[in-house]
Amino acid sequence: MHSEQLRRHAHHVMTVAAGEPGGPLSDPSIARSWQRCLRDYHLDPSQALAPSVVEHSQVLAGRERLRQVLMIADGEMNHLHQQLAGAGHAVLLTDARGVILNCVTAPSERQVFERAGLWLGADWSEAREGTNGIGTCLVERQAITIHQQEHFRGRHTGLTCSASPVFDPYGELMAVLDVSSARAQDSRQSQFHTMTLVNLSAKMIESAYFLRHFEHQWLLRFHLQADPTGLFSEGLLAFDNEGRVLAINQSGLNLLRLPRSAVEQQSLEALFDCRPSELFGRANDSAALRWPLRCHDGRTLFASVRGVAPLVARAPAAAPPTLAKRSRWCLEDPVVAREHQRALKVYERDVPLLIQGETGSGKEAFARAVHQASSRAARPFVALNCAALPESLIESELFGYAAGSFTGARKEGMRGKLLEADGGTLMLDEIGDMPLALQTRLLRVLEDRQVVPIGGEPQALDVRIISATHHDLRERVDAGTFREDLYYRLNGLEVSVPPLRLRADKGTLIDHLLGLEACGETVRLEAAARQALLAHDWPGNVRQLRTVLRTLVALCEEGIVRFDDLPAELRRHRPLEEPVAPLADAERAALLRVLEQERWHMTRVAANLGVSRNTLYRKLHRHGLAR
Repeated sequence: MHSEQLRRHAHHVMTVAAGEPGGPLSDPSIARSWQRCLRDYHLDPSQALAPSVVEHSQVLAGRERLRQVLMIADGEMNHLHQQLAGAGHAVLLTDARGVILNCVTAPSERQVFERAGLWLGADWSEAREGTNGIGTCLVERQAITIHQQEHFRGRHTGLTCSASPVFDPYGELMAVLDVSSARAQDSRQSQFHTMTLVNLSAKMIESAYFLRHFEHQWLLRFHLQADPTGLFSEGLLAFDNEGRVLAINQSGLNLLRLPRSAVEQQSLEALFDCRPSELFGRANDSAALRWPLRCHDGRTLFASVRGVAPLVARAPAAAPPTLAKRSRWCLEDPVVAREHQRALKVYERDVPLLIQGETGSGKEAFARAVHQASSRAARPFVALNCAALPESLIESELFGYAAGSFTGARKEGMRGKLLEADGGTLMLDEIGDMPLALQTRLLRVLEDRQVVPIGGEPQALDVRIISATHHDLRERVDAGTFREDLYYRLNGLEVSVPPLRLRADKGTLIDHLLGLEACGETVRLEAAARQALLAHDWPGNVRQLRTVLRTLVALCEEGIVRFDDLPAELRRHRPLEEPVAPLADAERAALLRVLEQERWHMTRVAANLGVSRNTLYRKLHRHGLAR
């Protein structure tokens, strides 16, 4: 920004903050923030200083404190970035101080956001950077959008930031989820959609963290409706063996219409017209089984109770479970099933796998399915996205560090991903983006079967490696950005995951993912909506499909996803309102009859009909049939 523009912006800020006429602000919280910046922080809106960045050791320490939150948020941040069509957006997660701990953006746009000051370790607290999405969200403790000229510092007026707080189960703010855009053409109105998605993602992170934090406690889930969908507005309440409340989320407080102080440490009998013994007796693993629960004010909620999970690992079963029971991935497509079988055979012989596939096609899910079907299913499966972490963090995340190896390090040190995966599988996603220096260290680990943490001693390692990339690694080798010897070391067998548009099991996959996103609730697709989902070409592949389904589950009414609920780009595929030809109708009926008779076992159905499995899948797709 030129000095004259900085001067004009500074004058506008000073005028509005002083309460003089100068153009209204769309949000009174922004005026409050400008006043704090001047009165409390003594900041100068015309200063063009770059954001301060904390030491690398502090970033590592901050990531360690929020390790579980970061693990949960990683997938949600990638889904959010995909949902926003990626281009022009950075998805950020900070700690409660406003220090950026993770960033998801397109590699080609990373420098754009770094020039704007959005890089790992940057301190975006309001006291440092003035009014901005992250810092002001921390102070106001509510979702907020700061659009361009609403920033306090003139240096940041090219940004538009939508941020939402992430609270822990006790109501303490532990992180901020933010989406920042550097596109000049963005209007404040265009951010309404972004803000809704950011807020939804933040609540999903909160709920997932709550469920994991109280994994070994009694959990009450309740809602106003008997058949709700998703976690967005669901009350979550953890309680102990005495029926005393341990924690409750904000949605639960809203449903009970009570402040936190009136709920925590209270007996369940003080909140509900129900004895704790009755709740214990109703414990069930399924969140779909809901029953009426009366409050003392006469209102009825609908609830389910999850029992206490065991704190010790169960003894392994005598026989390993079947793939169908252990894998959460759909393997109905004949190409995918064949590649899976090939991959499993060589994996069991300790041959490294290299998975090729478009971005979002499900490479990590494929790798996990191989692990779950293998003899190492009970051992760890650890995934590291080499493109998602800045170069400065990959080494410590992969190799770990010894106690006292740098200032701020944990006193017991940190096990890196390699040691976390010891005895199991390490998946290196987007291996083509690994820095050359680390490629050399990784090659040494694979050759020596030893890992050396930063500042530590060599440790023996037993791990199977699965790598994945959407790049052509051979081209990267020729360009000198990928080591040829590492390429041959990782490429024991190359398998391909087809893009979603080419998968024959698209319908089954939609049902599979819809069930996962519904979290045990009953959600069904209207026929027209289903046909539109099947007809779409899904450029973002399975990741895009899952994001769309998650949004539809969160927003649908009465457990039904209708055609009009779909995003605009999918509503282009409106089915033709033509009567089905009698011959096609008869074929559909015959297919249904054999499917039910053979219990949807595709091999037997194909044999019964005398057609190949590929032909069978085409017919199922044509008639819109799925389990």
